[in-house]
Order: sequence, then C-alpha cells, then structure tokens
Amino acid sequence: MKIVFCTPSIYLPGGVERVLTTKVNYFADVLGYDVTVILTDGYGCEPYFPLSQKVKVINFNIGFEAMWSMSIVRKGIFYLRKQRLYKKLLRQTLLEIRPDITISTGRREVNFLCDIPDGSKKLCEIHVNRAHYRNFEGANANLIKNAFARYWMRGLVKTLNHFDRVVCLTPTDASAWTELSNVVAIPNPLPPTAPSKRKEGNVALPAGRVIAVGRYVYQKGFDILIDAWKVVSQKHPDWHLDIYGAGEREPYQQQVDTLGLNDTCLLHGADANINARYAESDILAVSSRFEGFGMIIIEAMAQGCVPVSFNCPYGPSDIITDGKDGWLVENGSVEAMASRLCYVIEHKDELNELASQAEQTASKYSVENIAKRWTQIFDELCPGR
Repeated sequence: MKIVFCTPSIYLPGGVERVLTTKVNYFADVLGYDVTVILTDGYGCEPYFPLSQKVKVINFNIGFEAMWSMSIVRKGIFYLRKQRLYKKLLRQTLLEIRPDITISTGRREVNFLCDIPDGSKKLCEIHVNRAHYRNFEGANANLIKNAFARYWMRGLVKTLNHFDRVVCLTPTDASAWTELSNVVAIPNPLPPTAPSKRKEGNVALPAGRVIAVGRYVYQKGFDILIDAWKVVSQKHPDWHLDIYGAGEREPYQQQVDTLGLNDTCLLHGADANINARYAESDILAVSSRFEGFGMIIIEAMAQGCVPVSFNCPYGPSDIITDGKDGWLVENGSVEAMASRLCYVIEHKDELNELASQAEQTASKYSVENIAKRWTQIFDELCPGR
C-alpha cells in the first residue's frame, strides 16, 4: 500500500512532528507500507525525531515560513504565490506516485487536495480541537479576527465534507463536527519508549520534582502554572518545577523573577530526551487552556509520572480518569491547580498507586494498538490492497 503524508516540516520538536514520525516509522518498518512524506518547509534540515530510512521524504522547498516576518499586504501576496506553486507541485507529485492513501495534517493543502485526480483516497488529520481551530488567542483576538475565523470555519466544513475520512483525536472533539458524516476518532500513538523506572523494579520515584512540557505559548498556560507554583513553593520549598519547551521564554522568566521563584522554578528549552525527564519526575503539571489531545500526558504516564491537569477542552478528560490514574482540576484556576499539587505532594502513597495505574492507561496508546485503527480505515477505503 502506498501512503503519502503532507505536512509543513519535520525538523521542529513539536507534537505533530513527533506523532507523524512515530506513525510513518511503524507503517514502513513493521507493516511494510510504501510511505512518502511531502514537506513545504525546512529544506536541508534534519528530522528532529528519528525517521526510518524506509520513509521517503520530498521537500518542495516552498518556504511558507518566510511570510511570518512580513507586513500583512506582502504576506497576502507572498502566500497566494506560494500556494499556487504548492498546488502545482503537489498535483504533479501525486500523479507520479499514484498513492492509495493521501493524508493531510490539516494544513495548506486542505483546500485543494481533494481536487487532485490521482486516484488516492483523501484523509485529513485534525490535531487541534474544533473550538480552537484557527482561532485567535488572548490579546491577538478582536471582533474582526473572530469574524474572519467564523467565516473561515464555514468554508473549512464545506471542504472537509469532500474528504473520505476526517480523523479527530478524541471522541469529544469528533462529536463537535456535527455537520460532517465522515469523522472518526483516533488518538495519537505513544512513541516507543524505554521501560519506566517502575517496570525496572525501582518503585520509588525521585521525590521533589514536578515537570511541565510544551511550547512557551498562550495555549499552554504556563503563566497560570507559575502563579500556582508560587503557592506550592511556599508550602513545599524543597520541591522544584521544571518547564521544558521551545519558544520565547523571556516573558515567563520575567514572571518567575517577579515572584521570586528562581530557586524552585526553572525554565528549559526543548529536550530531545524528554522521556528521561519524565522518569526523573513525580508529577506532570498540565496547565493548557485547551488541547487537541495531550500527547505529553500519555508520554509521562508511560514513565510512571502522574498527571495533574486542567480539565480543558479537549483531551485530558479523554485520557485521565480522575483520582485513578491522575487528577483533573478546574480549568484555568490557579487555586485548584495549587491545591491539587499540594495534595499529591502530601500523599506519597496515593501518588505511587496512581503512578502504577497511569502506566497501564498509557499502554492502551501503544503504536501497535493505534496503528490497528488506522489500518482498519485503510482496508475499508482500499479493499484488497
């Protein structure tokens, strides 16, 4: 079976990049599929996550990323020109490859992919929940931008109706696309990881460490978490919070400095060996204002790291069973996050019990289990292949 994935790039340490490489590696190495990944950006850059040599990569070197530093007028002209080039190159390439399945990760090819007559079945993966798909965040929101987002969404719904399948990450989000009849829910797979410390026989996790992971952006809510940590740190000064991620750290560092948390709250860049950081930690703090799924939750669970998460839309509540393998707290509440973190810190026996259950929960998201759900769709759309 020939499968083509379309995505902007794979050189960044993002969740989409991590999930994509996990899937294509498994499809190529284990299932023997002929897999090609088509990129528009990051020409000459190595994949951030290990990529199988069996996976073919085609980079059109279009360079959409250059437009983010342009004025709005130049940006519009630049985008239209680059989009026409992308459409031409993707059409030529798919007609040459003649894949059985072509999958978009929900980016710039969405609007024209179904018009390419290459004979492949077309799928679209949506990695952001509907409520926040192309919405504007925080201070960037205004009436004009929000009106544009609503207009854009109406057009997107019409476009998605032409796909053979639209794949959402959670049942909750799938149910939000009420206008579509082609939606299925498939969660992200857990990348292959080394056994956790518990599975190696070391039941006692290292004490005193809370970890948070994600880009330094409004969505991840690190500003809320740092405020909550001020409360936790006053009660438990021997505990530390370590935040890992790419992006602009300076505003958050200023917040840490202002609150006097430099001794107990450290901000780090992205860590390629993040699983080792999970294994060194007791608790994962998830302060996101919203999520598409929450990949870091199952990655941390697999290492026996117990999640304490805002019950944000969508994702955490589809993964965590409150009080069984982690904790869900009121979304956006500094007080609720601080209170639950203090509770977990003060009840180590309960923490250890939840850690064992968290590992069992994470096992449901193994790439083997998730791949079966994908192959079921492939077999339905391409019987006999």
